[in-house]
Order: sequence, then C-alpha cells, then structure tokens
Amino acid sequence: MRSQYEPHRAATTDEPVRDRDRDGARARVLVVDDDPTVAEVVAGYLDRSGYAVDRADDGPTALRRARDRWPDLVVLDLMLPGMDGLEVCRRLREQGPVPVIMLTARGDEEDRVLGLEVGADDYVTKPFSPRELVLRVESVLRRSRPAATGGHRLAAAGLSVDPDARRATKSGGELALTLREFDLLAFFLRHPGRAFGREDLMREVWGWDFGDLSTVTVHVRRLRGKVEDDPARPRLIQTVWGVGYRFEPGGAVD
Repeated sequence: MRSQYEPHRAATTDEPVRDRDRDGARARVLVVDDDPTVAEVVAGYLDRSGYAVDRADDGPTALRRARDRWPDLVVLDLMLPGMDGLEVCRRLREQGPVPVIMLTARGDEEDRVLGLEVGADDYVTKPFSPRELVLRVESVLRRSRPAATGGHRLAAAGLSVDPDARRATKSGGELALTLREFDLLAFFLRHPGRAFGREDLMREVWGWDFGDLSTVTVHVRRLRGKVEDDPARPRLIQTVWGVGYRFEPGGAVD
C-alpha cells in the first residue's frame, strides 16, 4: 500500500496560501495516521496547498495536539493502534466542533458508515489520490465557514437555521449538528416540498458530482434523529420512494 504514495517536498514560504482563517493565518489541519509514509505524503500535499499541518501517529497524541492548538480540520485514520479513529472522533466531538475527514484502508461499507455515524464529515478510502484529499479538505473547510455575504435565517416547522452563526435550533433548543447535517438541514429548509434524489443532494450539499451515495443515506438518518419527534416515523424529512427525500414543513405522513 505504501508504494501508492511518494513523499513530496514541503512548500516554501513564498508559495501561495490558498486557505486562510479569519485572522489571516493559514488554516490548520491535524493529520492523524500511524503510517509515516502516508502521513508524510498527506502533510506534504496539504503544506504545498497552503495549510499549516500538525501530525500525530496515535489517538492520545492527536487529542493532546488538538487541545494544545485546536485545528480547523482533522484528517483521521480509522485504523489506529490502541485507540481507533472512531474513538478519537468521538472524543474530539466532546471537546468541540471540528470537521473530520476519515481515512480507511478498507472499502467495506460498514466501516464508512461507522465513521459517518460518529460524526465524520467525509471519508476517503486508501489508497487514494492526495490531490483528491486536498480537494475534499478545501470543500469541507469552505462549507464549514459562514458565507462572506451571509445568508437569510431559515425557519419552518419549529426549526430555525442561522447560516451566519452556523446555528440551528428546534423549538428554541440548540441542535448539535455536524457540518454536513447543518448544510443538509439548511438545504431542505430552502427547498420545502421538493423531492431530491441522493445524487442531487450529493451534488448540492456535498459539492461532488460523484461519491458513495450511502453517505447521503446515513446523514439523512442522523438528521432525522435530531429533528424528528419520532425518527422511526419521520414527518418532516420524508422518503419519496424511487426518488429520494422531501422536506414537508406541514409534517403530513405519506
């Protein structure tokens, strides 16, 4: 597997910085992988693309690095020694909100779904193209930040979404949503009564024209668990058989 990756030189100081946080500093990415070759290649590509990179080769070290300097995004290997990536993701979520892209060496759907279930925002299966990973990092970071011009507050069926503050509430109580869950809910609120296929949602919410559509299925299920009174009998986010999903503010059951 290591032969799929070749180290590249780090960026020099005069190379362009493509992604900066609000105070002008480079966006910080924490790369967590126990394979030094993979970690070196990923860190090298991210550094060349203008990101500040921290590295850790196990879960406890990753959690310490995150506490010392909170990252803007975490690239997290699923198969870590001792504390696996799922547990690391859970503990990171307990410390605070942070986008997570999960790396997995296995193509099993179960592994991908488990990563999404604990709150990963995206995943990449090894062996992968480092350039693709950089594009996904850019996409996730872009969507994790409020738009420069802001967006109108959205509200329906007791739900409210503030795109500027990245804050969502249900009946006045704040919802703990991941990045993708927030974007998915905002998209549904913007398009009430319209049916969308999973391919449509992947393109409009994730910003990808390709990808594993089970990602959409898992996120819809997780979102239902947070916004529906009875997730087993969803009234707001309804399944449209043979098509996909539709948001019904009136809550009528098909």
